[in-house]
Amino acid sequence: MDNMKTRDPVEQWGRFEVELNGPADGNPFVEVELLGVFRRGHRAVEVDGFYDGEGVYRLRFLPDMTGEWSWTTRSNRPALDGRSGTFRCVEPGEGNRGPVRVRNTFHFAYEDGTPYRPIGTTCYAWNHQGDAREEQTLATLAASPFNKLRMCLFPKHYEFSRNEPPRHAFATDQAGALDLTRFHPDYFRHLELRIGQLRDLGIEADLILFHPYDRWGYAQMPPDVDDRVLRYVVARLAAYRNVWWSFANEYDLLKAKSPADWDRFFRIVQARDPYQHLRSIHNCRGFYDHAKPWVTHCSIQRPELDRVAEWRRQYGKPVIVDECCYEGDIQHNWGNLTAKELVHRFWLGTTRGGYVGHGETYYNDEEVLWWSKGGVLRGGSPKRLAFLRAVLDDAPPEGLDPVEMGGGLRVAGRPGEYYLAYLGNTQPRWKVFPLPDDAAFRIDVIDTWEMTVTPVAGTHRGETRVDLPAKPHIAVRIRREA
Repeated sequence: MDNMKTRDPVEQWGRFEVELNGPADGNPFVEVELLGVFRRGHRAVEVDGFYDGEGVYRLRFLPDMTGEWSWTTRSNRPALDGRSGTFRCVEPGEGNRGPVRVRNTFHFAYEDGTPYRPIGTTCYAWNHQGDAREEQTLATLAASPFNKLRMCLFPKHYEFSRNEPPRHAFATDQAGALDLTRFHPDYFRHLELRIGQLRDLGIEADLILFHPYDRWGYAQMPPDVDDRVLRYVVARLAAYRNVWWSFANEYDLLKAKSPADWDRFFRIVQARDPYQHLRSIHNCRGFYDHAKPWVTHCSIQRPELDRVAEWRRQYGKPVIVDECCYEGDIQHNWGNLTAKELVHRFWLGTTRGGYVGHGETYYNDEEVLWWSKGGVLRGGSPKRLAFLRAVLDDAPPEGLDPVEMGGGLRVAGRPGEYYLAYLGNTQPRWKVFPLPDDAAFRIDVIDTWEMTVTPVAGTHRGETRVDLPAKPHIAVRIRREA
């Protein structure tokens, strides 16, 4: 038995990797089994290994505790069995806050306790566009407010997204047919590169594992291949702290999959992911049952943002309306919202206790629409969403829950401490807020489109009239004076 000690320490919630040489004969993707067991004190964490081509096997691990860790391997091949080593895990570096978890039932926080408030966007096929376009997308994201990105594991065939991808997930024969028994490691190395770059930008990669928009056969793979894909993807990617598992985009349009298939997919990933990254599934028409125990949060496609509070009550989990239609100007009604309407929907969802996702579908002669291919953002909503994100960053860390104040007000907050009301498309000259009598509050009038915050003079308690500018898209923030 050999012992390998890494020279360089690994950050907590960083990626530790073991590279091993092993057999390349036959088909290692289906014939070779490799498991790593990582230990620190009384803890033992099992991690699936994977074949990375050319006789190279890898184990990846996401350490969640500082100190000395050891590892050993188990395999059905002698060259890979009984290998061992150690490494040292040190404190996380700047910007490394660990994976995102569900906190306070309806909200999120990083593993270190820092609140996480998703302001997400969708770029389904951005990672299948070639290096020049993908680097352009990353530069755009770096200057954006988005901290979550919905993206597809497999390429997408749909209107405005009909280009052939640079590479495929499986090896191909001379006729170009996919060999579903052999993965193409370079495909996954490229995906890992992009997920790592998103991580370094502070962006969660909400990875869509299956979708119906396909001309290559990914949507009609047999069950054993589906299952093998899930195990391979988890083995390769689970050690990236910014990965989320989205089991489908519009799962109910994948006619080759049954309800039992989706349950099985969730259970496979739940069992094989040692770190329990967030898990969701997205709908077209009918909802999957988000109350099932393997679902961590709701990922919903609906334009009715006032229903967020209802979905919270129904499922008892965080609600992200990942798709409420897109800002853009294409012919489809789901893709021609004004920027004002999209921002309006974000504020509606926020003040009902949920989170909302962005997308952009402005047509251009190159047919490079952000929602599918990435590139550059052209719309007016991103800077307003940056403003919303700043408002949320200044809100209570526990998250905003719906608060009943009467008068038809949409309000979220923490009773007695913080209230955020949104008046939507109405334009009153004043509103009366029934505040508690036992504390003093400061009040701000927020113009969500012009991105201004105007303090109301003085402090206030009890029933309080707040004068307003008599225009739409106004919010009122009420904070207890310390």
